[in-house]
Amino acid sequence: MQQLGILLTNFRFIDLLDLIAVGLIMYRFLLIVQGTRAYQMLFGIVALAILWWVSQFYELYSLSWILQNFFDYLFIILIVLFQDQIRSALVSISSTRLAGRGARTKFDQHIEEVVAAASALSRERTGALIVFEKKHGLLNYSSSGTRLDSRIHSDIIYSIFQTKSPLHDGAIVIYNGVIQAAGCFLPLSKNVEIDRHYGTRHRAALGITEVSDAVVVTVSEETGRINICYNGVFHYMENEEELRKNLRKFLFEIDKISAPEAARSAG
Repeated sequence: MQQLGILLTNFRFIDLLDLIAVGLIMYRFLLIVQGTRAYQMLFGIVALAILWWVSQFYELYSLSWILQNFFDYLFIILIVLFQDQIRSALVSISSTRLAGRGARTKFDQHIEEVVAAASALSRERTGALIVFEKKHGLLNYSSSGTRLDSRIHSDIIYSIFQTKSPLHDGAIVIYNGVIQAAGCFLPLSKNVEIDRHYGTRHRAALGITEVSDAVVVTVSEETGRINICYNGVFHYMENEEELRKNLRKFLFEIDKISAPEAARSAG
């Protein structure tokens, strides 16, 4: 108790800022690695830390020595193991302001391909489920489908969702400028207040946006309506321009939508 009092007495405001900065960095890192293999490696490191504590407590000298040497180089090990995630974090910090006209143009081209495919599928009333992965990793879900690593093109997206395609019954996951996988299974929403007319496709769209920051485009096979689902809410798109504008807003700009453009019922 006395040590706690001494600690609080010497605690400065700058120390609080220091802790907040470290906490934000850790939180950001966990968001990036969530749902990826890096997340599993992180749990492995935590397990080794627990094992090291046990070896210290029970005086298991050999095991303790091995783990002690391991953790002496932990910083370097983390850089090697999580180099892709660290690179992703650094890029995400500067991408919005420093990416330049070329990156924005390429991003708009990807959106145009999705808009073109969704419009064609809507006219034919062919169901589709297109997931844009953002900061939260979706590897657990994309690994349930067929790996493609294909460039984003309207013809590819259109052909995937044709009823005769073996991959049409599921979602495609788009990340980092490529179609990562198709035929992916997504978690269904557990919200009991969902309208009963929503089918499995729409429930899957709600489900994935309830557990991640993904942006999902759905095309209804019954009505041909196109919706964007984000943060567990459907936004009905009346035309191609509205779909294009809102995809840019959710994916490239600040992850907020203005009050006048609030969610409307998918119908």
